[in-house]
Amino acid sequence: MKFNVKAIAATVALMAACGAALAQQQAKPPVFQLWPNGAPGSEKHHGEAEKLEDGAYPINIHDPSVTVFRPAAAHANGTAMVVVPGGGHRIIVWNSEGVQAAQYLNRIGVTAFVLKYRLARDPNSKSDAGLPYTIEGDGAGDARRAIRWVRAHAADYGIDPHRVGLMGFSAGGELVSMVADNPEPVPASNAKRDALDQQSARPDFQVLVYPGPLGVPAKAVNGAPPAFLVAGTKDKCCMPPAIGLYQQLQAAGVSAELHLYAETDHAFNMGRGERISVAHWPDRLGDWLLDSGWLVPHGGQAPQGVPAP
Repeated sequence: MKFNVKAIAATVALMAACGAALAQQQAKPPVFQLWPNGAPGSEKHHGEAEKLEDGAYPINIHDPSVTVFRPAAAHANGTAMVVVPGGGHRIIVWNSEGVQAAQYLNRIGVTAFVLKYRLARDPNSKSDAGLPYTIEGDGAGDARRAIRWVRAHAADYGIDPHRVGLMGFSAGGELVSMVADNPEPVPASNAKRDALDQQSARPDFQVLVYPGPLGVPAKAVNGAPPAFLVAGTKDKCCMPPAIGLYQQLQAAGVSAELHLYAETDHAFNMGRGERISVAHWPDRLGDWLLDSGWLVPHGGQAPQGVPAP
């Protein structure tokens, strides 16, 4: 019996490609829009496709969303983290400040929700009124909505609604500070409200990675959630806000931990660069989360000493 070697090879290659595509499709994390009928002020843009800048960075975001990354069931501890990538409010640094952060958090048992938020400095991204989105209103509002969404869906993911953190990089760190350390704006009397608005938007703990200056000095640090802050000593933009917020939190009696890395500039992501210490900074975050009790299930209760939302 003769075999057509080329045909067999082609069939095997096709089967492998199909199998890889199926595995990739099955592994693709789910995405949920935070306002299924359109975000406030962006309803006319509801359903408009996002775009990618340089093939990697999402822009033209009108439907804020969270992408869910779940840990292995054996590792899950009931803690959640909303991850807010940076990008100067112009793009979303999706992979290195979103997906990679979520993957690390999954390894230590935390369920991660990576946020795509409306970009105030994306020149082609405007509200229904034709006005640019705002950082304080739309960007921070999307982060608050994400926390509310996670709490409302806590039972779906085995999450403790009292163990929801907020983590942001650079511009995303600004949104963290605006949400965690500053007062929430009073909604307009005619603002549309729904069931999610009944949930608290205050995170139980906050993680700020080389945060930008907006939101600091903070205006509501008394009773703010515990904080982990990290920055590089050569980062002229974002080292001062990290130090300033840390000092404010300490003065207010809020538990806070600050790490500054020598000879390090901006955007070291989840450990990018040549310095060994910077490569291991996520481990310091894991240590802090463990020391603070967030990685140990507490049966619906926050760790001792953490103020209630």
